[in-house]
Amino acid sequence: MSGPASPRRGHRAPSETGVRGSARTGGRAGLLGGCELAPAMSASGVAVLLSWLSCCGSALWRYSSNSPNYHIFSTRSTIKLEYEGTLFSEWSVPGTCSIKNKRSPKTELRCSSPGIQIIKPIVMGPDLEEERYLSVDSSHTCFLWYYKVINFTNNLTQVIIIWIYDPENADPSELLWNANEPSLNSIILSKQLATLGQKPAIYTVLRRKVYFPHRKMKNGTWHISIPMTENDVLKEIRGNQVAFQDCFTADIFFLLTFSLLTIPEIPEFLPISSPQGSQLMADWATCAPSFVVVVADMETFQTNDSFRTWTKIRVPPNILTDDERHSVSDVTLSQDGIFFLINGILYLKNYNAFKGLGSNVNLPDGGIIGITSRKWCWINYLLKNKGRRSSMAIWTENEVYLGYALLKFVKIITTEELKELLNMSSAATLTIHNVEYTGHPLELALLLNYCITCNIIKTIYLVIYNEDTKQWVFQDFALDVTTDTFLIPNFIYSAMPELILWDKHRIYYYYHNFTDTGVLQTPTEFGNLSRLSQNSTIHDVFMDYYGNIVVKMENNVMFYFKINIKDAVKLHLWTNSTIKSLISLNTSGKMYLIHVFENGTIHPQEYPLKLEAQSIAFKTKEKCPYLAFHDDIFRVSYLLDKGQNLSVWAQIVYPENIGLYIIVESYGPKILEEKNQVHYEIASGYCTKTMTITFSQNINYEAVDDYFKLQYQNTGLLLVHIRPSEHAKTCPVSQKVFQISVGCDANKFIAVKGFDKKECLQHDFFYIIEKSYLRDQPSKHLRVKYNWEKYGCPLRVDFREKFHPVVQLYNDSGYVEDVEVNFIVWEIHGRDDYSFNNTMKKSGCLHEAQTWKSMTELNKRLPLEEAWGPENYKHCFSYAIGKPGDLNQPYEIINKSNRNHLVWPLDHSGMYVFRVKILDPNYSFCNLTTIFAIETFGVIPSPSAYMVAAFLFLLMLLFCSILVLSYFHYLRIYREYIYEPLHKSERKQKNN
Repeated sequence: MSGPASPRRGHRAPSETGVRGSARTGGRAGLLGGCELAPAMSASGVAVLLSWLSCCGSALWRYSSNSPNYHIFSTRSTIKLEYEGTLFSEWSVPGTCSIKNKRSPKTELRCSSPGIQIIKPIVMGPDLEEERYLSVDSSHTCFLWYYKVINFTNNLTQVIIIWIYDPENADPSELLWNANEPSLNSIILSKQLATLGQKPAIYTVLRRKVYFPHRKMKNGTWHISIPMTENDVLKEIRGNQVAFQDCFTADIFFLLTFSLLTIPEIPEFLPISSPQGSQLMADWATCAPSFVVVVADMETFQTNDSFRTWTKIRVPPNILTDDERHSVSDVTLSQDGIFFLINGILYLKNYNAFKGLGSNVNLPDGGIIGITSRKWCWINYLLKNKGRRSSMAIWTENEVYLGYALLKFVKIITTEELKELLNMSSAATLTIHNVEYTGHPLELALLLNYCITCNIIKTIYLVIYNEDTKQWVFQDFALDVTTDTFLIPNFIYSAMPELILWDKHRIYYYYHNFTDTGVLQTPTEFGNLSRLSQNSTIHDVFMDYYGNIVVKMENNVMFYFKINIKDAVKLHLWTNSTIKSLISLNTSGKMYLIHVFENGTIHPQEYPLKLEAQSIAFKTKEKCPYLAFHDDIFRVSYLLDKGQNLSVWAQIVYPENIGLYIIVESYGPKILEEKNQVHYEIASGYCTKTMTITFSQNINYEAVDDYFKLQYQNTGLLLVHIRPSEHAKTCPVSQKVFQISVGCDANKFIAVKGFDKKECLQHDFFYIIEKSYLRDQPSKHLRVKYNWEKYGCPLRVDFREKFHPVVQLYNDSGYVEDVEVNFIVWEIHGRDDYSFNNTMKKSGCLHEAQTWKSMTELNKRLPLEEAWGPENYKHCFSYAIGKPGDLNQPYEIINKSNRNHLVWPLDHSGMYVFRVKILDPNYSFCNLTTIFAIETFGVIPSPSAYMVAAFLFLLMLLFCSILVLSYFHYLRIYREYIYEPLHKSERKQKNN
């Protein structure tokens, strides 16, 4: 698929007052609540209704197969034929096909030979029934993947239960897609293929992620767990190329997003509907088309699974009168709920309430003539001005409002302001005719009624508003119509502004940026579709991402063409004119029909658009001018950062002497250079042209006068489509559309290698930084709280070890690369007691390099983190820049290869919390920063001088004390043992 979802639309004819009622889809719908879902109509119930209806209206016949969406339609398939009418005689089938009962209106058919099989019913009477040319394949694809989703809202995951089934031998519940477990045949088949090496995996198309079964097969099923997501909704189940009895399993696409719950029914509430006799209106979530609301003239229905199950939307009594409840003229889905337009007033129905909206939410209290929402699903888009993107538009005759989430509404323009912008005469009458979102993810188109006398003719003009730039652009579009004409626009899925318009009878096309215009032609009646459909009027126009366009009339006659095609063909009649029906999209992104019956029930029916178009093409002998058109564009959105280029290729194969070529067209700001290279080959009468297209940037952001202004001028969103030079209704794909955004990727971030949050005790703590270690030299020490959640685990480093941070780039898919360019670091709490091992001279500087000291002095009014960055970075490797200065200063710029390291003080340890910022102005549009923490250790703390002096004083005091004590101690010994005995002996001698 070219896009993640498909468009939506279901219109009813405008009322006599000119106020149109149309069904449009809103943005992603996500209504809260839960309910018991009414089961879809049983097969027997549908058969009874169809049998009852077959007595009325024109006769018709159709076919079906057991394969969902006619995915397998081959010689192995059972083709079920069904005739509605009373004049049936028997079936006419070719000899290569066998029919079960040719005289039964409902029977089964098998064709043993591939090719075009001509089938038609033979009826009694002079009239002939139309024949179909069914294309039966010879395919070795026989089996399909069946999946069932279980939602776990507690951890926002979804478990996909997958098994393999054979549509020709499946259980009825598997064919109706409501099986909870595989049938016995499916269990045996899945196990048999698993033993041969079969194993499914889920691939996401937008984010390119892959999920595998998280355990071995159990009871014939695989289980794959995936996260709930709203920006990766398009998924594919793929298996290995394993065959069983020469049969393979087909890969399938499906859409899966958050679990969207429908609003529950409350018994005492009353129905809400459109006026009696109105055509169906519908709206579905743009990126989740299985979430649908349908307004009929007796009820309003809602589903979250393409009407396999459904509920009725009811409203509380005593809020609306009976007439108001049956006067819905428009409906739109939004993430806030379901919006109904009733008699010029907007009402909201959600899980909690039903209420009118007016001046309380900045909307008019009346006079609203239309509401609309986005048609094409663009999940990723770039907003340069960091604003919001609206989800719906509301308008009166003279004012336009945009609606945002949480019921925020803003008036953006009035017709008086438009007159001034477009330099229109003040005497002229200017009113809003219609409003529609374009194919661009950020643009909105206004159709304007312009006239002077306004009696017979008015002119329709078109202006486009860009929600990001807030600019209004007048387009080269003017269409003169009668004053009572009402036109409904539908913008094509294209890079250029292209649209079709329709009134009750004709389709107007505006291709190639309004340069190729006209009325859609038909083989007869000059494009008047009403004359080719028994005077019915146009009810609905359906488009998909493949370029298919189906016009449905009120009597269910359908016409078919493709974008860039100027004529339409009438399709085979499929639905009885007495049944009210509408075209919608299922979870596989395929077209199906919604039938609403008078008894208040609803039934979905698959429609084989490809087979029906092939049948008509075989009859008209129309062929596609080329054999194949290939490309390697696997995404719908690309995001380029600075220095990044994008190269894609497209290839066309066609018969020689036709002269086809590949066209590349873009729409948006001129911010990329485009270079094309064509390779041409010819062999065996066929030509192959391969074009390689390279989109590149060549802007140097270093040392410019206004860095941020230059960045702003060179960022934006560009739409590109690649298409063949010629088209036909039989070509499978008309063009490839994708988006290139140039700017900052919000999912991109950097981290320093070797840091995480798992290798330490997870707690916050406080520490003190001495005032002498701080850059600003404060008067007190700084007490800092270490925030573990913010800073992560600190890395412990010996004070003698130098540290070189290695910065790595990541995105939401994981590691991208090591950052090679320059970056700077600073301690966020103001420490400057660290340095760098490289000097400016050693780093090769020719003049003094920028430092934190010089940059803070130069930008004194800015905070530290804004003083130095890519916006003012200048290198030091040129004589032409800067002054010589002192080149022995530390060089404070680091990159992966310059071997510049952080050096720690030798006299103390500490805790350092650094912030990293990418300095190279040519690396990224993002302001890439990160935080890491270092704790140094190993330093033996030096004692203070006061402590040393005190210790010496005490030591001297102790020494002196010991000396004094020793003196007296030895004096006592001298006296006791020397002096006194000696004198005692002398006295004794004297006495003697």
